[in-house]
Amino acid sequence: MNMRNEITPVRHGTMRARNLAVVLGEISRRQPVSRARLADVTGFTKTTVSSLVAALKDAGLVREDGPVRDGERGRPATAVSVNGDRVAGLGLEVNVDYLAACVLDLGRRIRHRHIVAADNRGRDPERVIGALTDLAETAIAAAGEQGLTVAGAVVALPGTLDRAGGRVRTAPNLGWRDVAAEDLLTAGLPPLALPADQDNEANLAALGELWFGDGPDLGSYVHVSGEIGVGAGIVVDGRVFRGAHGFAGELGHVVVDPDGPPCACGGRGCLEQAAGQEAILRAAGIPDVTATSTAGPDGPLAALVTLLRGGDERALSAVRRAGEALGQALAAAVNLLDPDTIVLGGIFSALAPWARPAVEAALARGTGIVRTAPPRLTVSRLGGDAAALGAAALVVERVMNDPALLLAEISARPDGR
Repeated sequence: MNMRNEITPVRHGTMRARNLAVVLGEISRRQPVSRARLADVTGFTKTTVSSLVAALKDAGLVREDGPVRDGERGRPATAVSVNGDRVAGLGLEVNVDYLAACVLDLGRRIRHRHIVAADNRGRDPERVIGALTDLAETAIAAAGEQGLTVAGAVVALPGTLDRAGGRVRTAPNLGWRDVAAEDLLTAGLPPLALPADQDNEANLAALGELWFGDGPDLGSYVHVSGEIGVGAGIVVDGRVFRGAHGFAGELGHVVVDPDGPPCACGGRGCLEQAAGQEAILRAAGIPDVTATSTAGPDGPLAALVTLLRGGDERALSAVRRAGEALGQALAAAVNLLDPDTIVLGGIFSALAPWARPAVEAALARGTGIVRTAPPRLTVSRLGGDAAALGAAALVVERVMNDPALLLAEISARPDGR
């Protein structure tokens, strides 16, 4: 064997990019931290650490906060921390009846949140993306007023996505099929340092739960994202499980009643037809089913909760039946995936006090043979905010994992800013 052909040299730029990510990651984990401590934990020389920190500081990714002690002796060293006041990520979401935007800084603080109720069902994709880009421009301007530069954007979309090709294969509740989402976003969004990306809204909601909910305590989990449709984000060992083609998690199209009503996906008796928002509202006798839980206190979900709190039997029965159907579908998922935890998100967060007993009972019935006990069932604190928040956080993660991308873009600008 010719070993010379088997060894690929590491280029200086590649090594520096990796080292920048290592140092920024250690700063994020240990902040405030001194350069000397960074040298200890990374194994880099102090000169190398100082050079890398200087580059990160020039890019606005880190800052010096003041003195910090590394030990009992000696003079205090200068502390380095992540700078949350210069760079941010933008999360955008398209759903059937609303559009949302969220700006998150590198310190993981929400700096801007805006939701617009909109009936996107059957609406031309170009018009929907156009409205979304208007929302993005407003968010970017709001970030700029706070001294923040938006590094990139990730868009949460319902349905099945061909992420490699940048297309929405199908979004039944929107009426979209084979939509070139990436092209539309690239044409509509303002130029950003990092290219815009898109992902399934349930996957991003699951990441939102990982980073802003009870994440590390959940183990491997299934996050149920319920709105007009019902989706699931599957997180295994801290990473989203996407399946062979990126379509894992379509919980809403698990058949729970073969003789049930037709579904927009072309099937019959899908979970969405029993436990989707519109199905629940209709069963509860609430006729206006076009506004989601994010539409505010006057929306139909709020009206449903009012009926539930008042003990309305029709509303209670509707939510109980939805919980039973959801539990039945989740039992199949549990037997297949064996998660530690099930997280109820989206509308199921608000409906959990009334739906949870039925979900738990169906889970227990459906998983009793396979497991000694069903997985822990918990309720998300993020509710309908999870997907846009997860999308914004994904931009932040990209900056933290590969800051060299941002540094290269900054250095290429005429003003160097």
